[in-house]
Amino acid sequence: MLGSVLVGLGIILILAHNWDDFSKTTKTILAFLPLVIGQIISGYSILKNKSKTWKEASGTFLFFAVGSSISLVSQIYNIPGNLSSFLLTWTLLCAPLMYLLRSNMLAILHIVFMTYYAVEYGYNFISRADTPWFYVLLLVLVLPYYIKLIKSESNSNIASIFNWLLPLSLIIVLGAFVQGVGTLGVLMYVLLFGVLYNIGKLGVFSNQKLRRNGFLVLASLGTVYMLMLTSFEWMWDELLRDKLVYNTQEFYISLMLFLVASALFGYLVIKRTVLKFNIIHYVFAIFSAVFFIGLSSEVIPSVLINLLVLCIAIVNIKIGADKFHFGILNYGLLIIALLITCRFFDTNMSFVVRGILFVCIGLGFFLTNYVILKKQKKNKIELKK
Repeated sequence: MLGSVLVGLGIILILAHNWDDFSKTTKTILAFLPLVIGQIISGYSILKNKSKTWKEASGTFLFFAVGSSISLVSQIYNIPGNLSSFLLTWTLLCAPLMYLLRSNMLAILHIVFMTYYAVEYGYNFISRADTPWFYVLLLVLVLPYYIKLIKSESNSNIASIFNWLLPLSLIIVLGAFVQGVGTLGVLMYVLLFGVLYNIGKLGVFSNQKLRRNGFLVLASLGTVYMLMLTSFEWMWDELLRDKLVYNTQEFYISLMLFLVASALFGYLVIKRTVLKFNIIHYVFAIFSAVFFIGLSSEVIPSVLINLLVLCIAIVNIKIGADKFHFGILNYGLLIIALLITCRFFDTNMSFVVRGILFVCIGLGFFLTNYVILKKQKKNKIELKK
């Protein structure tokens, strides 16, 4: 796959070096030549049912051949257009290839380029940015491939890559759907993280190691980040200044995300996946209630958010201690440390008190890890006996 990428880029560079010396007819032939070669090789791979390597390599080469042909023809005949429309056309044309060739690399390229399109179209700072609705179509096109992949190869490395790429793409692009009412952008992201967290708790993901579960990790980190941000009183003061309008796309997207998160949580409860209390499952619902309270007062929501962050930290410490998982344990301790650090910026604590707090946190890290390590060693000794 990497070889195909390098060969494709190398051909483009070679042609670019001598481009001005060619006639228009020669340029047109050269523009379509990589596309024709890529189609022949890909067709041969399908008809002869060649190995996975053949299909991945030929598909990757054809993907870049399509992009180079579109751009070269546009340049030769001065066809107007912009980068976002070019990326959209390119990605849509190549979407069927991932199913025809059953290529993981083409699916990865599809996700990368649909994200690039949405960022270019929705975060355009030079001209007026618009909502990248075609991103939803591109996402729907790749979902069947991803679902089939996790059903058949859920423990493979390639599935792990998709488990990180898809939620990362959603996180990056969601901000492009915030156009008129920026106030709801905060709520939209918390709700999205609620959806991703509950997806990460589904059976196909929950039994995997954390490093393979991008949905769970990114959702947890994102939730803590948004809660830390909204734990400041000035944040709610800013939200109070903006008048909330309900008949907007931001409100309807927020409502849809809330319903999806609620449906996923309900499914987890029915399947008895949520057997123990973990407050992070309910954060999306709690924050939604706090958010609308915050539209009338900036003090109450900031206090409630601080308490919510503290509860999340304690729950993570408890889970880490029960499972003898030092990563989760220290994550909970780190959340407390970050919360106290944030409070230094909006409280009038003396440097002595701040110093004592940091010393206590540091000792807490050492002592907690030491106690858990001793228990872990003790359990190993008992198991050997």
